[in-house]
Amino acid sequence: MTDENLTGPTEPTEPTEPTGGVSWRLAGDPFGHVRDKGQEGPAIQRAFEAFMATRDPGRVREIVVGWWGAGYEGHTSELPVRLLSEAADRLRNVRSIFLGDIEQEEAEISWIEHGDVTPLLEAFPKLEYLHIRGGSGLRLRPVRHEALRTLWFESGGLPAGVVRAVGASEFPALQDLDMWLGVEEYGGDATVADLEPILSGERLPALRHLGLQDSEIQDEIAEAVASAPVVARLEALSLAMGTLTDTGAEALLSGQPLTHLKRLDLSHHYLSDAMMERVRAAFPGVAVDLSDRQEADEDDEDDWRYVAVSE
Repeated sequence: MTDENLTGPTEPTEPTEPTGGVSWRLAGDPFGHVRDKGQEGPAIQRAFEAFMATRDPGRVREIVVGWWGAGYEGHTSELPVRLLSEAADRLRNVRSIFLGDIEQEEAEISWIEHGDVTPLLEAFPKLEYLHIRGGSGLRLRPVRHEALRTLWFESGGLPAGVVRAVGASEFPALQDLDMWLGVEEYGGDATVADLEPILSGERLPALRHLGLQDSEIQDEIAEAVASAPVVARLEALSLAMGTLTDTGAEALLSGQPLTHLKRLDLSHHYLSDAMMERVRAAFPGVAVDLSDRQEADEDDEDDWRYVAVSE
């Protein structure tokens, strides 16, 4: 697959002929404030229009959307979502979209401002992979999508409304679902009750990998997972990146069998040495990841525990 990186006002260059389609990175220039003076419209829109005017969009199979403007200036992902959705008939072979390929040097993950991303699923019925980074302002409506195989939310605070919308959606082909739930301080207000439709698995018949990660209620999630119907059909389960303690691990050990799993990711955890040994012993045929052990930050009253990604 050939990469075409057209950012901001950069002039397009002729791509080599692809063998499996074009991978297109669409982005403005986060450091181009001076160069953008006198230019009409947001840089990402100019990049989009330049590409569509000089390339064959029918060759594009993968779209990676980067910087669309500073959130504190009112820029959200609604602009690139609209541009792509309105051009979906010309981008007819797109199978993969990564919305929010924005590095920390450009913006912290909590500064990435979104809007409603449902139009991407509605406009691209053949989409197989959707990856969204950032959770601030993110919205999703329940939808049925026949082709989506991977859905990944990477966030320091995933809104409960998005979690509920995923649970209310129908994804008959979805095999991989990853949700970085984050912390309430940055908008991650989902509860275990919000996760129940996902944990039931009723609308996710093909699901094989489930990641409910980066949560400050990781113990509660582990307790719910321990009896969740969806677990029986999984090959891989991740409860990583959060504040998992011995309480949550005990629930996993006391719950339904997990020995059918190929992988169990509990990395970035707060387990004791004794509990780590018990977990390893309980799942001898499972690739269990217990790396990146954390220590609680103790003060006079509380033991503070942190998720891997928040701000």
